[in-house]
Amino acid sequence: MSIRVALHHRTDYRYDRPVQLAPQSIRLRPAVHSRTPIASYALRVEPAAHFINWQQDPQGNFLARVVVPQPTRHFSIEVDLIAELTVVNPFDFFLEPAAERFPFAYEPALQRELTPFLELAPAGAALRALVATIDRRETPSADFLVALNQRLQQAIRYVIRLEPGVQSCEETLTKRSGSCRDSAWLLVQLLRQLGLAARFVSGYLIQLAPDVKPLDGPAGPAQDFTDLHAWAEVYLPGAGWVGLDPTSGLLAGEGHIPLACAPEPASAAGGGRSPPRGGRRPADDGRRAHLRLDR
Repeated sequence: MSIRVALHHRTDYRYDRPVQLAPQSIRLRPAVHSRTPIASYALRVEPAAHFINWQQDPQGNFLARVVVPQPTRHFSIEVDLIAELTVVNPFDFFLEPAAERFPFAYEPALQRELTPFLELAPAGAALRALVATIDRRETPSADFLVALNQRLQQAIRYVIRLEPGVQSCEETLTKRSGSCRDSAWLLVQLLRQLGLAARFVSGYLIQLAPDVKPLDGPAGPAQDFTDLHAWAEVYLPGAGWVGLDPTSGLLAGEGHIPLACAPEPASAAGGGRSPPRGGRRPADDGRRAHLRLDR
């Protein structure tokens, strides 16, 4: 049995004077590989006088390109979607025999296709030290990935970080804290250091309060909750892309709705916008974001 939920997401930008916006790139439409069925979806943009063209970026993510021809003091993006939350078993996959145990190597043709997802960022001392502590003895691949994901969840304290961008792996490891996007990028780079193709994912996370409290184990959220979230996906031959959430230490389930996946975090930014033409931002450029969940 599934639970139908309605998600409403609105982001507003306000300016203290009319500005000419550059074309806006918006990645806020659920990806085709979302395991959670999306019953309906709508994107609304203001001001009303605009042009919108849907396209797909090089990674296959849906991208709305919005052009606002006239100067404006207000720009808003509004998403409404209905999702069918049906329980997903994240371990419901089969691996090719050669990939059943870690470490394994991709066959040459697949390796070439996965090249962008194997590219390494410069590794500092902290990341190299972490990689050196990872046991490379042969073990079931699923068990290895679960343990690695949980290790990061225990090592990196989750914080809400309002600054733009993603911390470097060194910064996250040195501070031992980071936002979801920082932990996701750290996991992506760690997996690549181990020879596994990985990509960065941005999306919605939906968590529902249980109708009945469990007899044992964690109680879960006290109330229904949704927010923008980030996690990682690793490519396993036979299974395809498998989601790992280092913020929770769990594999991605029905509450993870991917919006964009890319080799680099900047290419997976959801509601990204370009600055006003000329690169100048008004002094009191105000941004307000609101997400609401109903069921």
